[in-house]
Amino acid sequence: MAKEQGRKLVAQNKKARHDYHIEDTWEAGLVLVGTEVKSLRAGRASLVDGFAEIDNGEAWLHAVHIPEYTQGTWTNHAARRKRKLLLNRSEIDKIERKIGDKGYTLIPLSIYFKDGRAKVEIALAKGKKHWDKRHTIAERTANREKEQALGRRLKGMA
Repeated sequence: MAKEQGRKLVAQNKKARHDYHIEDTWEAGLVLVGTEVKSLRAGRASLVDGFAEIDNGEAWLHAVHIPEYTQGTWTNHAARRKRKLLLNRSEIDKIERKIGDKGYTLIPLSIYFKDGRAKVEIALAKGKKHWDKRHTIAERTANREKEQALGRRLKGMA
């Protein structure tokens, strides 16, 4: 069997960039059991309420929903169990120092397979205020309208 190449996206937390200011990101490996891997390969996962934390020098991923594998037996996994993240010691120390600041949290942005191994992209984030969210939406709308007007203008010149 040929080795899997490239990156295959399984799940993405689209709302994270709307709700948080993303400061820094890291790629971490995941410690999974067999039925979790099969469920992820089927493209089933949800990062909506997920978060990560550093506990006793180890990184853990909480509240990420990987549903039970449909063909699994009594060996099936719990859907929302905490999962260990695989990071270098220097990365864990750096994250732990940054999380110590008030208002910062660690959130998962996406789960994907990279060269056949399950990975999660985690981000150091600070929650946005309500007015920040409105400002982001207004900015996005203004940019979209500007691009549309420019497109119509260029189309009229041709």
